[in-house]
Formats: sequence, structure tokens, C-alpha cells
Amino acid sequence: MNIPQIGESLTQEHLEFLKAFAKSCRWSAIAMLKNSQSGHPGGSLSSMEWLTLIYTFIVSQTGEDVVISNGHISPAVYSVLAELKYIPKHQVIEKFRKPGDVYEGHVTREVSGIRYGTGPLGIGASVACGFALAEKLKEKKNNGVQKNARKVFLEIGDGEAQEGQIYEMIHFARKYSLDNLITFVDCNEVQLSDSIEKIMPVDIVKTFEAAHWEVMEADGHDFQALWKCLEKAYGRKGKPIVIIGNTIMGKGVDFMEAEGRMYKATWHGNAPKPEQADLALSQLELTEEEKKRVENFLLLVQWHPEKQQLNNGTIFIDETGFIDEEKVNPENTFAMNAKDEKRFDPIVYGAETLTDCRTAYGKALLDLAKRNPRILALTADLKASVMTKFVDDEFPNQHIECGIAEQHMISMAGGLSLSGFIPFASTFGAFMTSRAKDQARVNDINKTNVKMVATHCGLSVGEDGPTHQAIDDMGSFLGFFNTMIIEPADPNQTDRIIRYIASHYGNFYVRMGRHKFPVITKEDGSIFYDRDYVYEYGKTDNIREGKDLTLVASGAMVLESVRAREVFIKKHPEFSIEVIAASSIKKFDDTLLNSVKKTRKVITIEDHNTYSGLGSQLARTLAEEGIKVEKFQIIGVREYQLSGKVEELYEKAGIALKNIVNAVELMLV
Repeated sequence: MNIPQIGESLTQEHLEFLKAFAKSCRWSAIAMLKNSQSGHPGGSLSSMEWLTLIYTFIVSQTGEDVVISNGHISPAVYSVLAELKYIPKHQVIEKFRKPGDVYEGHVTREVSGIRYGTGPLGIGASVACGFALAEKLKEKKNNGVQKNARKVFLEIGDGEAQEGQIYEMIHFARKYSLDNLITFVDCNEVQLSDSIEKIMPVDIVKTFEAAHWEVMEADGHDFQALWKCLEKAYGRKGKPIVIIGNTIMGKGVDFMEAEGRMYKATWHGNAPKPEQADLALSQLELTEEEKKRVENFLLLVQWHPEKQQLNNGTIFIDETGFIDEEKVNPENTFAMNAKDEKRFDPIVYGAETLTDCRTAYGKALLDLAKRNPRILALTADLKASVMTKFVDDEFPNQHIECGIAEQHMISMAGGLSLSGFIPFASTFGAFMTSRAKDQARVNDINKTNVKMVATHCGLSVGEDGPTHQAIDDMGSFLGFFNTMIIEPADPNQTDRIIRYIASHYGNFYVRMGRHKFPVITKEDGSIFYDRDYVYEYGKTDNIREGKDLTLVASGAMVLESVRAREVFIKKHPEFSIEVIAASSIKKFDDTLLNSVKKTRKVITIEDHNTYSGLGSQLARTLAEEGIKVEKFQIIGVREYQLSGKVEELYEKAGIALKNIVNAVELMLV
């Protein structure tokens, strides 16, 4: 048997092979579910023809990306990968959904052949957009001829079309003409607890037509019909393609299929009991001829997945400050294009400069974009607010406008990051860490390389009021294991931090306010974060030395603390106060810890709530390190505020200069 090319009809030999392959995969899926006694058989079985077709006749030859957004159909996906010998069949059957192995209940990137692990519905669709957009951006011309971008195959469930993120994705894909994105909807008309019609009717055809996709319908169990749809999809230019496969939940197992034909949800998420599974397995046993067909096909497989390097926040940097490509999977990250330069030249804002951190971010990002075309700026209709406008003005091809779709933006950035790009995704902190928290969490699980930079954080937002004042944003991401949290103290440190996260692998969340304020200076008036300053994650900086009390501040509160120190010392020159700038609430270094050991008195100051910010995290660290203090106070936001100027809100919330001075007096005098 040969591998059919797109445009050729499937022969009877092809069809007999595909039926045998799908039958064997169904056997493996049922065996997994029998052993685990948990899982999702219904959608796994209804998707089997589609997965069989694309994996055998396309992916096994090209290695093109497949994203399974309805990640609960892992039995189907694992069985196909096992049949292709990408993973060991006996192991996945034995270990499926069991502790101590990678074969989780939802598809995971830990399994060879899976590019992105999914679970919460809708997320994988946006990730697939990221993969498809990356392929478009990487298109190269050979001898003046434009090569076609590699295809990306996406599967979603019909119930999944109820998710708002699907709507965000379909409009984005149309805007960017992702004709290399081929989506399959497993339309078995059943979701978790009942039929689609009873739970939430969705007109999937009209939904995609309204977004101007190329829409096709086919019998999802007819290999020839699906192959013809693929032929049309490959020939369609300028539009993303969706193939709506009309399927039957539980297809291929008699007692499950009977329930599926009546649109019952019996087998959506219930594993068959052992005796039921044994009956199904007996029906799915391959004949010797069928086994031979599958074995012969394996000789034709051209592509095998390489083991993915899942960077767990690991940093690979050479002596020049750039990523060492030889030590990192080049598919995930790459060196900045330094050319003849040995290091980035930072932008230094003088002592007379009054600006905001978001402008410093935008200008640093522009400088990075000039140096490397793989730097991308993403935003959600806020380019003038989050300052990605600088990139858009000079390098519009490196600026991705996602519209008011923060959830899609963050998931899509995850896909871009695993395709060799460095995406900087920016919106307001309130939207990034609330609306897109789930998407950032799944990126965290997948250990992606997304740089989330949020502006308008804290009470610094001012008149926009409490819905926009992100005072819980750091706490929202605090529980993520593979996402680093940073808050710069001024525009100069912002510049260094942005350059740092660009050249270090991992997910980062950088928060900053809206208002303008002076840069931090040394006591002699010179710039503190000067040209020679080198940022490291978790680094704290001793802004002013002292011995009687430690003021620990983050963000704009660093300057307020310096000012409060000056006011207090003028009144009480017999005391000296140390001011420490903390750049992250997840990691503290010896500069801070040694200061606390010395003074034994601590006040933390933050434009954030007190439950999950700087103060609470420092208290935890001191307890874990066994560092005892005599006095400890947290100054932060303790209730929602209304509209007002930043200075008015700081005073009302009790985090203004005078509040810091009063706290110091109460602790020392």
C-alpha cells in the first residue's frame, strides 16, 4: 500500500487499512478504560475515524501539528499514538489515569507526540491558532516562490462550541486568514450531562459561517468523505476551514453506540465495567489479515516525534546575556540576534525624567523587536494604553492585535511560544489575571514561554475605579509553579526587566501601574538603576542603608518609602532606616533577608491587597527561614477603592507617604 496524496481518491486497500487501524485503536481505548475504570469513551470513539485518517496519512509523514482541544478524548489520542509506535501500547493501557506515569486523563504534553496539553474547553483552539499563525509568520520564499505554511489540525467537540473562547478564536483566525488551520468538530450531539439540544443548542454551521470560515459537513465515520473534505481544505486559500463531522457517540461498540444514537450522555464520561469492556474487546479483536495491514503500514511511517524538552523555568544563558541555543531546544527558544553587539544597551532615564513604567516597557519592547523578528507584541485593543503601539508603528508585522479577547490572546501566545517566537502579551492587570487566569494556568502546566506584561495595576489606575484597579493580580498567579512574578520599581528597572525576560525561558508576569513618577536615585542624586545595573530574578535592591528598621516596598511604593524615610529622619535624625526594593513576591534574596536579620523590625508597603502580596509572602518566607522579628507590619490595600487621582486613592487606602511615616514613628518612637 502507498500513502495517498491529497487530491487522490482512497482505494479499497486504503479503506480496509483505515478500518483495521481504527478498530485496533478502539480496542486499545476500551482496554485503557477497563483498566482505569474512569475516563471518557464516548467522544474518544466518535472521533476515531478523523484521528486515524490525519495521523496515518498526513501526520505520520509530515509531523504537522495536531491540537486536541477536547482533551478528555485522551483514550483515542493515546491509542492512535500507540498504534503508530510513538508510545508503548502496553504501558499506556496499564498506566492510563494511574499515578506514577504520564498518561493523564486529559492529553498532556508529557506524552510523546502531543504538542500542548489541554483540558479546560476552548483553550486548545486558541493554541492551535498560535501554531497556525507561527507557521504563517515563518513562511519563506525560495527562488521567489512562496511556500505554503504547514497545516495545523485542531479538534473540538460540539458542546465545546458553547465556550466563549471559541468565538474569540474563530474571529481571530478569520482576521489573520489562517487557511492553514483545519478544524474538525466532533458533532455527536451529546455533551457531558445530556444532549446538546437539551443543555444548550448551538448552530455550529451558522456560527462558523458568520465568522466567514470555509464550512464543510461530512459523515464523520466515512473515511472517503473526510478525505474529500481535506482535499477541498488544502485547496482553499484565504480562509480557515472547519469540517463538521456528524458522528455517533460510542461508535464501534454496540451497546455504547445504541445510547449515542438516542443522544444519551451515558458514555460521555463513564468507563465500561470490566464485563462490559470484555464484551466490547471481543467485538474489536483484529483478524490476522487486519493485523497484517496495520503492521505493513508501519513500514511507511516517515515521521517520529522527538522527546520534547519541557523547560521548568530553567534558564540557559551564555556570558553575553543571550540564550545559548545549543543547550535549549531551538523549537522552544532561540538566541537574540546580537550581531556584533555583546549585550543589550539599556535605555537610561535621567533623574529629571518623569515617566511611567508602561512607556519604558513599550520602548524596551521596540528595541527588542528591532533586534529580533521573533519578538512579537500582542494586545487586546489596548495598544495605546499598554504601549505596544511603539512596535506597531515601526514593525506592524510583529504586532498582533487580538481584539477584546484576552483569553484567546494568552492561549494563542502559548502556541506561538512553543513555535519559536517570544510573545509579549499585554493588557490591563485586572483582565490578564482574572479573565485569562485559566489560560495562563494551562500555559503554566505546559511550561510555555509567554511574557505577560500588565499595566494599570493597583490603585495607580485612578479614576477608572475598582473594576479596573488590579489589587489582587499577583495573588491570582501566586500558585502557578512555572510562572515568575515581577514588579519593577521605576522605568529604568522596567527596561532591564523586560530585556531579562526576553532572553530567559519561561512564563513571566510583570505588573506595573499607570501613573508617572520620578526614577529612583542614590543618595548622591545619581541614577540607582543605571547602565551597569544587572537584573536577576528574585533580586532585591538596597536603595537606602540603615540599621533600625527595614522598609520593604514594591513598584511605585519604593519611591514613596524613600520619601517617607527622608521625612522621618529629618524629624528623628537619631534613627536610620533601610529601604529595600523587592522585585518579586515569590523569591527573596539575601539582601532582604540579611536586612531583616539586622533590624528585626519590618514594614512592607505595596499597591496590592495584603492577603496575597508582598507582605504576606515575606512573612511566610521569614517563618520558613526561621528568621525572628520583633515587629512586623503590612501596609497595603485592604478594601476596594472608588475613583480618584492616584495620590487621593493612596491616601484614602492608607498607603500614602504620610501613612508610611506614621507607621515608622509608631514602630520606632
